Amino acid sequence: MKIALLRQAPLLMLPALFPLQLMAADNASNTMVVSAAPAGTGLSELDTPAAVSVVSGEDMRHAAPRVNLSENLASVPGMQIQNRQNYAQDLQISVRGFGSRSTFGLRGIRLYVDGIPATMPDGQGQTSNIDIGSIDHVEVLRGPFSALYGNSSGGVINVETQTGQQPTTLEASTWYGSYGSWRNSVKASGATGDGTHAGDVNYTVSASRFTTHGYRDHSSAEKNLGNAKLGVRIDDVSTLTLLFNSVHVDAQDPGGLTEAQWKDNPRQVASNVTLYNARKTVDQTQAGLHYQRQMSENDDLSVMMYAGERETTQYQSIPASAQINTKGHPGGVISLARHYQGIDTRWTHRDTVFTLPVTLTAGLDYETMTEKRKGYQNFTTSNGVTDYGVQGDMRRNERNLMWNLDPYLQTAWQFTDKWSLDAGVRLSTVNFDSNDYYVTSSDPDDSGNRRYHRWLPAASLKYAIDNSWNAYVSAGRGFETPTLNELSYRSADQSGLNLNLKPATSDTVELGTKKRIGNGLITAAVFQTDTKNEIVSDSSYEGRTSYKNAGETRRRGLELGLDQEFGYDWHLKAAWTLLDARYRSNACGTESCDGNRIPGIARNMAYAGLAYAPDQGWYAGGDVRYMSDIAADDENDVKAPSYTVFGLNSGYKWLVQNWTLDLFGRVDNLFDRTYVGSVIVNESNGRYYEPAPGRNYSVGLTVSYAFQ
Repeated sequence: MKIALLRQAPLLMLPALFPLQLMAADNASNTMVVSAAPAGTGLSELDTPAAVSVVSGEDMRHAAPRVNLSENLASVPGMQIQNRQNYAQDLQISVRGFGSRSTFGLRGIRLYVDGIPATMPDGQGQTSNIDIGSIDHVEVLRGPFSALYGNSSGGVINVETQTGQQPTTLEASTWYGSYGSWRNSVKASGATGDGTHAGDVNYTVSASRFTTHGYRDHSSAEKNLGNAKLGVRIDDVSTLTLLFNSVHVDAQDPGGLTEAQWKDNPRQVASNVTLYNARKTVDQTQAGLHYQRQMSENDDLSVMMYAGERETTQYQSIPASAQINTKGHPGGVISLARHYQGIDTRWTHRDTVFTLPVTLTAGLDYETMTEKRKGYQNFTTSNGVTDYGVQGDMRRNERNLMWNLDPYLQTAWQFTDKWSLDAGVRLSTVNFDSNDYYVTSSDPDDSGNRRYHRWLPAASLKYAIDNSWNAYVSAGRGFETPTLNELSYRSADQSGLNLNLKPATSDTVELGTKKRIGNGLITAAVFQTDTKNEIVSDSSYEGRTSYKNAGETRRRGLELGLDQEFGYDWHLKAAWTLLDARYRSNACGTESCDGNRIPGIARNMAYAGLAYAPDQGWYAGGDVRYMSDIAADDENDVKAPSYTVFGLNSGYKWLVQNWTLDLFGRVDNLFDRTYVGSVIVNESNGRYYEPAPGRNYSVGLTVSYAFQ
């Protein structure tokens, strides 16, 4: 894909050593440029001394449904991203194996959208509020420097939406796919002036609606999404950006299948899923304000503030007998109301020390979340008649508060033309406080609190072999606290909070190299991550899962990536990941798991995609994806088989005066392979498998008009 030159206005920056903001494209090399400190300066993806991949919004939307983040990120080495065909549980994403145990949403990795965390202070996140139609680029950071983003940062995904520019453009897009899937969207973007004069304004506003009957029974969903970004230049040295996002999701939950059920009919669901009408509803609205000011020739100030609320209601397929008889059971209906807010203030100074160029950044990040959590029985009984799938008696009522306060410091030193050093440290403090308002004779007061502290250092030394070839070595420490859900239950039938859980601490060492070859980039990285107190599933008892610390684990891996343009209109992307993730101590209770593979993680992943994509006229492309087998439980007794799937797409793009029309069609799983798309780790009823669709088809049309 061609990458358009972007206007170099100040952009959002994240609170870490490598904010990785895409600034421009080098026309000579097509190497995307990312900035490490103030806007207007930058390091290329080649020069950044860390494992980082950047995918443009154009690539994300090319011949794609524009519904899920998983559609066009398979080319990123080290990231395992899977569509579970279950919009009640979100995508399943892990980076270098972190996040693989998550039963819903994101876990173990940090996600940002326009600088606002989509990961809460406890480390749990979600992707439902991302509008692919307005993405400018997606950055994926892996390795030691991920730790500088704080709690639960085994990897970092940063999504930046488009900044409006001239001319004013209106766009309408529609897509139709198999299983009754529709997506309709509209977008408007533009600007007054070029962004360099006081009073210049830019804007991007978008809205979309997605509906599907779902590949499996009881898997229909709908999602309404709105996104807005408004920027204004206040004066010659300062800008202000307003951000708004809102999403509504209503989805049925098909759950998992046993191996026998999957082989018999992968589209079916367990009988209790429909009996209790398992489903989830989510409503989230958030707003942000980002102020940037150039204080002097060598000093910059950045202040990011945001606030939002998220309400979730989930009906689970838990047997009524368990909801009634189990001590302290929270019931089969979860009702959550979360209010979150935060502020990140950062100052950057550029200077010289003993004639050496130095950049120093100091900042303070504060986030807080208040949660009202209630639980109800998922049934009612009246006159001896029981109705299932409806809210019944209350079984839980508590208020939870989590906050983190993280000061951080980072430096960049240029020793010579060949050698440079980047280093940083973050002191992360995470506090959890719970007040229990549901107290009975059989369910005592379970209030409690816990606080976690960790110093998170990271450093990288880079050597420039020549202008097109760099090598680096880096090391860092990260940590991962228990989420609110992991703290909520103790093992077996014990009531109360699981306050004995400790945060997991990881030490990573990485060696990497990057080489520009013509109009492309080839990357390679080898790494080892040792983790202490890894948080894993302890037991699943009568519909609820408790967690424990598993001792030690080790992840060793090799990542190779290629992004190459040739013949002007041809584009090749390829990636291969080898990841050996194993327990180094017993995590299975009575049985030893020492040496077993960590479940949910593929040992081998490979991707190759070739596209012919001129600026206008016919285009076509194809891709192949391979995933090795994945263990589903700690004992490694159950595994999802390996698979290879192919996809094809083709379309035609018309450019007629001010109009652009893009019509495409695609087919996925071309050879109708039957395979498991994802697994539910340590599922107590043996329903580990979440099947993927067979051969499926879709068509899409995008029409835009530029007012010139």
